[in-house]
Amino acid sequence: MDKSESRYDIETSVMFQQAEHIDVGAIAAATQPWWNRTLTAVNDAVVRLGVLDGDFHWHKHDEEDEFFFVLEGQLDIELEDRTVTLHPQQGFTVPKGVMHLPHARGRVVVLMVEKASVVPTGS
Repeated sequence: MDKSESRYDIETSVMFQQAEHIDVGAIAAATQPWWNRTLTAVNDAVVRLGVLDGDFHWHKHDEEDEFFFVLEGQLDIELEDRTVTLHPQQGFTVPKGVMHLPHARGRVVVLMVEKASVVPTGS
């Protein structure tokens, strides 16, 4: 992890097992930005919760697609050829191998779904 990535509070261990109740709103409300956790595993995928503010960094996932679903705020995902803007209740899948740069416009709460093998900071 380089210095620019050290400000991210990322943990990949699963917080909730199957058949456990998850209060996503309460978790997000109690969390400060640049927090990213794996809420649960679903088959070969994980559901992650991110509370973001500002820019992440350019990265890609060579082997995994990444789905973003915004719950709160505005998330712009910059791709090499365009920018996709997501508002609450909107989602977008970044295909594997595609460079992208998430920009959180103020506080953003987002769910991400991706293969369990993903390295959240990308390559």
